[in-house]
Amino acid sequence: MEHFPIFLDLSGRDALVVGGGPVAARKADLLARAGARVTFVAPGLAPAAAALVAGGRARHRAAAFAPDMIAGNAVVIAATDSPRVNESVSRAARAIGVPVNVVDDAALSSFIMPAVIDRAPVTIAVSTGGVAPVLARLLRARIEAAVPAGFGRLARLAARLRRTVRLSLPDLGARRRFWEGVFEGRVAELVFAGREDEAEALFRGDLDRAGEAKARGEVFLVGAGPGDPELLTFRALRLLQSADAIVHDSLVPHAILDLARREAERIDAGKRCGKRSAAQADINALMVRLARAGKRVVRLKGGDPFLFGRGGEEVEALAAEGVPVRVVPGVTAAMGCAAAAGIPLTHRDHAHAVVFVSGHRRAGAPEPDWSALARPDQTLVIYMGVGTIAETAAKLVAHGMPASTPAAAIENGTLPDERVIAGTLATLPGRIAEAGIAGPALIVVGTVVALRDRAALPAHRSQAAVA
Repeated sequence: MEHFPIFLDLSGRDALVVGGGPVAARKADLLARAGARVTFVAPGLAPAAAALVAGGRARHRAAAFAPDMIAGNAVVIAATDSPRVNESVSRAARAIGVPVNVVDDAALSSFIMPAVIDRAPVTIAVSTGGVAPVLARLLRARIEAAVPAGFGRLARLAARLRRTVRLSLPDLGARRRFWEGVFEGRVAELVFAGREDEAEALFRGDLDRAGEAKARGEVFLVGAGPGDPELLTFRALRLLQSADAIVHDSLVPHAILDLARREAERIDAGKRCGKRSAAQADINALMVRLARAGKRVVRLKGGDPFLFGRGGEEVEALAAEGVPVRVVPGVTAAMGCAAAAGIPLTHRDHAHAVVFVSGHRRAGAPEPDWSALARPDQTLVIYMGVGTIAETAAKLVAHGMPASTPAAAIENGTLPDERVIAGTLATLPGRIAEAGIAGPALIVVGTVVALRDRAALPAHRSQAAVA
């Protein structure tokens, strides 16, 4: 974050706009809408600026700028065609600590004028730090289309009833969940439709019921996908931003955790292959304890909770304790990593089936059906298989899979530091060792791996050639 975003209360305060052209008029209009007492300083005014003065929304001082005009103003904007005047305004304002913005000159500005989406009392500001104002305007246009004008009416309803909610729901978590239900549910729909009396009646009824209900926690098993934050589902993002507590695996990147509600408690469950981690029973007990304390718990797992994520075990444990639990699927590591590496998992000429298998087994667990895994015309995807790749390759060859079968290891799939180490079943174990891959990595075996040469691969990622 290069600039700290902040909103100023300018109601009833003086603001100076140096310049009288169309750009100065646009800036003055924004200041007037925020309640500031705006004064133009310019020898003359363009029609748009003159209209603001004629309408009583601004005043005009017909004079050249002088440094002593700065004192007493809450903010100053320089919007003239003269670099010398703009620099003089900046220097005078900075000298006495008055915030100043020089249009299209970030170096002379102490604050940035953002692109504004006005849904009063809701205000959304978009800034590129002054380096790409056109981009900021394009983003504003997209947000304008996504945020209907009714959000302002919804915010006013919330402001009117905020104290009532605080008195009815003294628990902070209960209040937050109630407001989330208001803003995402039927009350909001009625406000957007212009039926505000009905919305308020429903609001009050929902509040009465919320006040009578005992706080009850719940757990969501949420798939975080293979690592790229843009591959999160909308529902996963929404739950992250409404969670009281997040119990996450070590493989979940910080870029995804940063999307969560800042006040949410973050607990690293430490589940990572080959590393010391919390016992599954302890994780289960932690989720039960948090839910019974009335918290909304997000159990955040890499990939999908039900594909080598122990999601089934956790659902059983939570259900046995009477804790409500729901599962939110995610993009699997196999799907995301293979796609990023340009490897199709199925292909009419190469693979009619995909088999997912874990390379990590409990001590004493039975051997997999190697003959089934070595069948032709299928793709084999091995999770947690880096540590056992030499043994796995030897077993597959011994059960009939050609040693020349293409194979690849995908490390940190979908992330900027992704690496694809490719070879054959015979050469891949050695290449993995040479590359120093320790995980997280996914192994794909099958003739589909050879097709990755035909895919357009991202230039910023390290890609090793197929042998």
